[in-house]
Amino acid sequence: MTTIHPVIDLHAHAGRWGSVGVDDDPDRYVEIMDEAGIDRTCINCIFYGDATMGNDTVARFIDRYPDRFVGVAFVTPHYPEEAIPELERAYDSLGFKMLKVYPPYALIPLTDPKWAPIFEWCDARSAVVMSHSDLGMPGDHLHRPRLFAEVARMYTNVSWVLGHAGNLEAGRVEAVEAAKHAPNIYLETATSWGGNGAIEFLVE
Repeated sequence: MTTIHPVIDLHAHAGRWGSVGVDDDPDRYVEIMDEAGIDRTCINCIFYGDATMGNDTVARFIDRYPDRFVGVAFVTPHYPEEAIPELERAYDSLGFKMLKVYPPYALIPLTDPKWAPIFEWCDARSAVVMSHSDLGMPGDHLHRPRLFAEVARMYTNVSWVLGHAGNLEAGRVEAVEAAKHAPNIYLETATSWGGNGAIEFLVE
């Protein structure tokens, strides 16, 4: 592990999603982190319709390696009666530090009122919320970067993180524009489809 400048992976998944090689073995995860020079990983589990099951998976990682993993909660607007109690459990009992939402699974745009109770809770807590973002792929109307500018103006106490920073080139351009117009928007550089110069473009 590094000491002067820790390397933190902000966007990692636990659980079972075989098509992209995601695993649910904390020991194997730490082996990979060590090989990659990563000190701490912010880890979420969005692969279950039951948010409690996913958050319990994350809690297992933290229980085994409390100095290596940071918990990232997940809830879905499809179960509104469960979302806020589960957020309270994740933050107050499990000690999670941020929230990951995934509009492609919910099939609900980021700006839809169905998200409002969740985002209002996060706004009251000054929470960090990460969401998948892209432009130029199927379903991008659910989470394209310009939608973040809208929710960032509505929930100003939330720190909004654009997961993948828009992914493709057009998305990265739109993500930068969104961040320029909202001081509470942050760009996460682990793009799924990063071409040459993607990180440099986002930094500049």
